[in-house]
Order: sequence, then C-alpha cells, then structure tokens
Amino acid sequence: MNKYKIIIEYSGTNFVGWQKQTNGISIQSCIENALFKLTGEKTTIFGAGRTDAGVHAKGQVAHFEIKKVISLDSIRDGLNQHLKKNPISILKSEKVDNGFNARFSAKIRTYQYRIINRRSPLTIEKNLALGVFKKLNVNEMKKGAKFFIGKYDFNAFRSIDCQSSSSVKTVNSCEVNEINEEITVDVSARSFLHSQVRIMVGTLIEIGKGKIKSKELAEIISSKDRSRAGPTVPAHGLYLMKVKY
Repeated sequence: MNKYKIIIEYSGTNFVGWQKQTNGISIQSCIENALFKLTGEKTTIFGAGRTDAGVHAKGQVAHFEIKKVISLDSIRDGLNQHLKKNPISILKSEKVDNGFNARFSAKIRTYQYRIINRRSPLTIEKNLALGVFKKLNVNEMKKGAKFFIGKYDFNAFRSIDCQSSSSVKTVNSCEVNEINEEITVDVSARSFLHSQVRIMVGTLIEIGKGKIKSKELAEIISSKDRSRAGPTVPAHGLYLMKVKY
C-alpha cells in the first residue's frame, strides 16, 4: 500500500463538518468520492482535525492509502478536478511513510478566529467571520489571551458534548491582533477540547465588551465552571490554519 498526505483548503459553510455523517454532506465524504473516481479504489481518509459544521480550513491535513502509485501532481490536480463542484481545494500532496498519521502524528494545531468589529452588518464576510457591532477593547482582549497560555484544566472551556476523558490541555500560544476593522484570535495547541477555541474566543469578546475583566480569566480557568466563561461563538468565524508534525 502507498500512503499519501494532502493539505486541504475548504469553506465549511454548507457542510455538516469534516467527518462523515448520515445527516448531510461532509468534507471527508466528498474527498473519498473524488479519490474513488480518480483511482477506482475505495479508501478512507483521516484528517488532522475534525472540524465542526461551518468551520473552515486553510491548512487541514489528511492521509490515505491506495494500492496504485500516482504522481503527486496527478493526485492534487485529479482530486481538484473531481472536487470542482465543491468549495474544497487540494493545495499539496506528498508521499509519506507507513508510520505517518495525520491525526496522531500532529504536534501542533493552529486555529484562527476572525471577528469583524464595526457598526454595519456583514455582507461579503457574512459566513466567513463573526460580526461584533459594539466597539471592543482589543488591549484588554490581548491581556486576557495571555492567561490561556500554559497547561491547565480547561473544563470551563469545553462543550457539554465533549467526549474527552480529560480536560487538561496545554495551550502553546494565544494571540489577539487587530488590523483596521478585523480582529483575529490565533490559538495553538497539540489538541483541543470540543468547542474550546470558540468558548475561549467568546470569553475574550466578553472581556472586550467590558463584561468580564481580563484579570478574572485566571479565576475562571481555576473554577473549571463552564457557566463562568463566555458564550460559544458561532462556527463560521473559525479556521483550521495549519498543522505541524
């Protein structure tokens, strides 16, 4: 068997998420169908991040195995040909050894959340970023973001649907940046709890609105109490940016 790694960009707006489900079309199923059309082989692809419905990606990574040997350009271009009706693009392909696993070999995953902070409603960016129409205090958000960095029990920042056996995670970096009307929150860690980034961002927005003080974040983390953290922001502002191995 030959194992290949692909890097994928997609708009998650009209998908039920990365993972195959019975209630709609997933990114995984679209790529598997394209692979079958390209190779004539039925195979399963495994992604580095199981992005939820509405979440986008600029650097999702996946691997698959097939019997045939195909050139890397043919994999990229062939898959893109069969995927052209979907907002999915294969950016790069490479051959990897048998020990590589897109999910379990990953060392760092980086997500970005996009916020458009202005008075007017969103049009072009409607499904690509979150509109916040009250002026946010970005300096306070930056102060708050620093409290997330390190190894903590993030139970206050996981959804009720999270199935992880432990809520202890290590956040390697968390940065808030502002350019004109756009605020981005970039978070990196080896792995995350379900909805962790979206709850972290929701809490930072509450800090930006003055509803939570930045210095209170340490207490919220220590409390392990979900009710003390901010709301879960919508999926459409979230992007899987890159995965390091």
